[in-house]
Amino acid sequence: MTLRQLQAPIFSADPCPYSVGMSAHAPHPDMLAKTETLIEALPYLQRYAGKTFVVKYGGHAMGDAERARDFAEDIVLLKAVGINPVVVHGGGPQIGSLLKRLGIESRFVDGLRVTDAATAEVAEMVLAGSINKEIVAHIAQAGGRAVGISGKDAGLVTATKVQRTTKDPDSAIEQAVDLGFVGEPASVDRSIIDTLVAAGIVPVIAPVAVGGDGHTYNINADTMAGAIAGALGAARLFLLTDVAGVLDKAGALMTDLTPGSIAGLIADGTITGGMIPKLETCVDAVAAGVDAAVILDGRISHALLLEIFTRKGAGTLVRAG
Repeated sequence: MTLRQLQAPIFSADPCPYSVGMSAHAPHPDMLAKTETLIEALPYLQRYAGKTFVVKYGGHAMGDAERARDFAEDIVLLKAVGINPVVVHGGGPQIGSLLKRLGIESRFVDGLRVTDAATAEVAEMVLAGSINKEIVAHIAQAGGRAVGISGKDAGLVTATKVQRTTKDPDSAIEQAVDLGFVGEPASVDRSIIDTLVAAGIVPVIAPVAVGGDGHTYNINADTMAGAIAGALGAARLFLLTDVAGVLDKAGALMTDLTPGSIAGLIADGTITGGMIPKLETCVDAVAAGVDAAVILDGRISHALLLEIFTRKGAGTLVRAG
């Protein structure tokens, strides 16, 4: 009789707990599959321990309560295995919903919301208020510790007003467009993020910041996340959105891109619309020192973990060529 047999509980379900045969005690195939998954994750756990991941959590991707809980669990797991996640969130659909309820009409230019004083006030209320604290609460419920801040806190981000032009359809003359209180990051002071991370806390950042002129600016969340990732020298920038990633003309997912290939795909019309600024953010982040950036579908349960800890991944990865 082996030591393991002697240590077996007397309430064993085996009709003969001291039998020598092993087949009756073989692990269930599902259990073996789970161990294979853990082993597959091992080199990634070793590679990313101590690294920083910046995760942009999109307004559309956060629209489902179950997916929101899944996302929080992913963030808590990353922190538990020694990775330092930093969350930057959007909230465009939620802002639009509240503006509609308040009777404030929205107008967009090149995908950016034209933001007057009333819209800016609503945007800050939604982004730095309800959405930010909801994400913090989900992380707490999953067993983690998070603090919600915005670009205003501790001078994290200083904004500058976005300048845009549009071409007149009749004259083809470029004309300046005033987007109001829409900004982009001019500088990032990472001190508050470093303080929170060192204390074991996940920073959850709303894309609102003060400009040098003292005005509050609403910043595109992708752009905000990219700037913060660059300032932190992050190992990864993840843009969670409501599409599978970058698709070719046949609708197949393209898993690996470089700045050069992206330029060619934009030129030939493969990449169009809202995907262009997302990829521009990825390219800028990689140029700023981020190891790689990934666009993936935040509507898929635990897409973040699939991308990080499996060989196949789950989205489109952009790295320097």
